[in-house]
Amino acid sequence: MASTQAAGGGAPPAAPKSRRSVTGTRRAVAALFLLPALVLLGALVVYPIGYSVIRSFYDQSGDGFAGFDNYQALFTDDGIRTALKNNVIWVVFAPTVATALGLIFAVLTERVRWGTAFKLVVFMPMAISMLAAGIIFRLVYDQDPDKGVANAVWVGVHDTFAQSSAFPKAHPGRESPLEAAPGGGFITKATVSAGTPVTLPLVGVAPDQMPDDAKRAVQAKADPDGITGTTWQDFTRGKGVGTLGGVDASELGYAGLRIEAVKDGKVVASTNAADDGTFTLPAAAEGAQLRLPPDNFKEPYNGVDWLGPSLVTPSIIVSYIWMWAGFAMVLIAAGLAGIPRDLLEAARVDGAGEWQVFRRVTVPLLAPVLAVVTVTLMINVLKVFDLVFIIAPGSSQDDANVLALELYRKGFSEDQPGIASAIAVFLLLLVIPVMWFNVRRLRREVRR
Repeated sequence: MASTQAAGGGAPPAAPKSRRSVTGTRRAVAALFLLPALVLLGALVVYPIGYSVIRSFYDQSGDGFAGFDNYQALFTDDGIRTALKNNVIWVVFAPTVATALGLIFAVLTERVRWGTAFKLVVFMPMAISMLAAGIIFRLVYDQDPDKGVANAVWVGVHDTFAQSSAFPKAHPGRESPLEAAPGGGFITKATVSAGTPVTLPLVGVAPDQMPDDAKRAVQAKADPDGITGTTWQDFTRGKGVGTLGGVDASELGYAGLRIEAVKDGKVVASTNAADDGTFTLPAAAEGAQLRLPPDNFKEPYNGVDWLGPSLVTPSIIVSYIWMWAGFAMVLIAAGLAGIPRDLLEAARVDGAGEWQVFRRVTVPLLAPVLAVVTVTLMINVLKVFDLVFIIAPGSSQDDANVLALELYRKGFSEDQPGIASAIAVFLLLLVIPVMWFNVRRLRREVRR
């Protein structure tokens, strides 16, 4: 039989080997398992990208070929140019500040007992949706100090050093001896003389807005050696019985009101009214006019217009950092935990201070992690939409505009799908280099 096999030309051919993947699984089976994911990927990612690219070359109706007109609009439309400028600000500042804060928080909380609790609090905003965060910061930045936390703090600090007027709405009533003064405030129509009390009635301040230290107004007594008078909240018709231009028992004095004696445009004497509204000026005020300077009627400080045209973008960036600083902190803290402690101790033994250890050892060793965090946040801010749409009021939304918001406005509010598709493609082109850099850097890390 052996000779027969030899004569027949050798052993029978081996059965063909089945094609297998690297993991040992048949490629057909692997492809079958991947098929649902590939279908979803094509339907949700590939098809929208392809359709957006094609649609970006057509006009508003979608029937006429527009060429590169829609892309030309990216650099000629004022709204899109503002969005481009704001996106540059976002990409430069938001990831940098969020990563820097995350690094500081991670390093400072590494050695304290309550570090875990602090990290939990800082990371907690990540559990809040962009919509909820936008609503929160819309309230925080409210212009009214009684509603907005930011202005409540700002006004409190301001009023600590510069007290606002208690009588911003006060003004002369009918038949008043006062008239408007050049440069603001009010001044008496006639000059004053010693021995004749002066009356300076004002109206316009609600009773509940009068200072707490204001007392019942008193008619000033005549002083032959000086100028005396009373300034008070004169009665208004329909609010009880009283004499117009006369001091009544139910009326309050303007406590602390500033009164100046002016001669030939120069202030020769000044004083503040007592709690009952009475005041006394020296004999130097003889023959002068009495002026109530405009500082008496200065409107109370109402804080900063955080959502105004000049500050709306930085304010929204602050809200973004509030949300994402915790994300940066957690990733950096994980990288910090992987740093060999003997390197840090060796640097300290060699005489390096904590700042030198941080700057020359910790930061270089954390460079890969810092790059991951920064690049991730850069990609994220290019797509920011929710915060800008919710926080920025209609009056300043144009000033806070970003590309993602402009895409929404062009596509839905202005019904220009061609330009909206061009913006979408442009955003994709901006993200691709950042993603390519990140993937390339990760591959280098794997090779090491």
